[in-house]
Amino acid sequence: MFWVERAKAAEYGGRVESHVGEFDGVFGDISPVGFACVAWRLAVPPVSIPGYVRWHRRILDVTCARSEWDGTLTTRVSMVSPWPAALDWPRDWTRDRNWRGWPSVLGQFVHPTARDLTTTPRLRASLLVEAPLPFEGLPPTPESPADAVAETARRAVAVLVRELDSLLGPIVAKLDEAPARR
Repeated sequence: MFWVERAKAAEYGGRVESHVGEFDGVFGDISPVGFACVAWRLAVPPVSIPGYVRWHRRILDVTCARSEWDGTLTTRVSMVSPWPAALDWPRDWTRDRNWRGWPSVLGQFVHPTARDLTTTPRLRASLLVEAPLPFEGLPPTPESPADAVAETARRAVAVLVRELDSLLGPIVAKLDEAPARR
């Protein structure tokens, strides 16, 4: 479901080095959570820039954050879902208006274009997953910007990828079993 683009490791390392200031405030922290969250944010830039981390076509967005409650690691994931069963059958509610779901381009779910929205009504179901992530495997936070920040960031991202895969893999697999809808 998630994977690291190993061919982009050097590019990611350069991004980390050029944005090392974003780690200010977490260097030397006893908890690795803050460092891992910054490393994740740098690994998944906006869609227009190829990222170091890639994910399944159903995943729209993934963020990692330190819990305001107790400082643990949490994630917030938005993903494409089929229509709810209550709307799937019968479809008398559609009143022959040719309702459509998520458009896709080359198999990737995308937001409808402005033109799409002027021609047919859209009902795009999505799921929001908010969950804790284990952080025991995260590398210790570097003490300063001089301490192998890029390598530590790569290791932190690898742990996050593994944990997100474990958490979300069964959900995505189940969603992919559902029959395709318009």
